[in-house]
Amino acid sequence: MPVKTMIYDAMNYGEQVNEAKKQHQKNKDYKSSDEFLSGFTLEDRLTPVITITLYLGTKNWDGPRSLVEMMPHMDERFRPFINDYRINLLNPLEITDFSKFKTGLKPLFEVLKNASDEGKLNDLITKDETFTRVDVETVAAINLFVGTDIKYDEKEEVVNMCKAWDDHKKLGIQEGMKQGIQQGIQQGMKQGMQQGRCLEVYSLVQDGILDPEVGASRVSMSLDDFADAMQKAGYKLPEMV
Repeated sequence: MPVKTMIYDAMNYGEQVNEAKKQHQKNKDYKSSDEFLSGFTLEDRLTPVITITLYLGTKNWDGPRSLVEMMPHMDERFRPFINDYRINLLNPLEITDFSKFKTGLKPLFEVLKNASDEGKLNDLITKDETFTRVDVETVAAINLFVGTDIKYDEKEEVVNMCKAWDDHKKLGIQEGMKQGIQQGIQQGMKQGMQQGRCLEVYSLVQDGILDPEVGASRVSMSLDDFADAMQKAGYKLPEMV
């Protein structure tokens, strides 16, 4: 980001210089050959460019914040000759006072800061009155950057996130129960099929159609475990008949 920011800013300043040069060429108001060659007069001024890097992640920023941080360790004698370039990083995770924000950035930044702590996030959304009226664009941004799936009506301008969050949690619980039941059914069916397969093999072995060793192999058991399982299921090995 320090390199990208430096390039963005330089391009903007370069465009300002080129625009000034075009105007002077059009107006033919250069006062000296020096101004003519440079295209920029002593009276010309650049408009300051301030680039802000907005970080919308839920993990701490671990990237460099200046150009020098991207360089290897160097002899300190060189440092005065290197033009450093730092970024203006706006990181919600480092903000302690959100009262200064009056737009949809406030709820978005607060949710981002608390996204990794489910308890704090729940208290924030359910107890802070700010979340009773949140514009739909902000809710969409929260879903995108935090990974939530809060439902809302796109036709409405504002959303009561307190209620939407409660519905979101209830839906999650219902989905969890549904998945648990489905997994239980599948597991039960699998176990039932396995048990039925074992009983079929026990019967074939008891009737002498299969050798005990073959039966044990078919149900992936040792011969001793197979014999014990047969007896527990009420079957007998041929030699015990």
